[in-house]
Amino acid sequence: MQHAVGAPLPPPQGSGNGPWAHQAQHPGHPGGPGTPPPAAPAPHAPPTPRHAPVQPSRESTGHVQLPPGGPVPLPAPPAEPGTGAATLAVLLIGPAGAGKTTVAKLWAGRRRVPTAHVSLDDVREWVCSGFADPQAGWNDQSEAQYRLARRTCGFAARNFLANGISCILDDAVFPDRPVVGLGGWKRHVGPGLLPVVLLPGLEVVLERNAARSGNRRLSDEEVARIHGRMAGWYGSGLPIIDNSTYDVETTARVLDDVLARSIASPPAW
Repeated sequence: MQHAVGAPLPPPQGSGNGPWAHQAQHPGHPGGPGTPPPAAPAPHAPPTPRHAPVQPSRESTGHVQLPPGGPVPLPAPPAEPGTGAATLAVLLIGPAGAGKTTVAKLWAGRRRVPTAHVSLDDVREWVCSGFADPQAGWNDQSEAQYRLARRTCGFAARNFLANGISCILDDAVFPDRPVVGLGGWKRHVGPGLLPVVLLPGLEVVLERNAARSGNRRLSDEEVARIHGRMAGWYGSGLPIIDNSTYDVETTARVLDDVLARSIASPPAW
């Protein structure tokens, strides 16, 4: 016998003293004379389970289909200005202090269609005990954890896309270092990934970095070094946004316009 999920359970069928308790009445029992004897059970009746398990359904369990594992294809051009309702996988690149995470989060939150945001730095810091902080020195352990975080981000992006949810990722991808280059992102997400570089001037990056705290704040020397290496994206063919004079809202709008052009004419990378 099955019972609906969330419905109250039936009375227990064992003996007890509560309101659901019952006693068998027999002739001569204190229950009184003339009480008819209990009906005999039907012969060979199979026992009925007390609570047969209810088979879960996709509607009742919040089932989410996992991705088939294929690479993300290029999106179809939107039929309206900007990215519209297109389902996208975006990689926002830039040095520390460029505003990648802030802009990516705002862009994702302002779209009219479901859009997720995944920051590689956040995923790396899921490792609590034994976290290999790259600021303490880039070594085999920090590289292994970076690769693991990038692979995790790629799986998350494919999973979101397989369920109709766009995804924007952000990472400080260097043009001159293959281990933290675009190749790994393309391998884990697919050729449909749309990379965009966010590269404000050095003075702006230094100012924003100074407002940070904890392990997200770098030394001025390190910020200048990273910013100089990011300049290598000029001439790469990737779209570059200089948001030195833009606020976050304006940068997000410019990003949407740049992505719309990238969908119509994907960058070669």
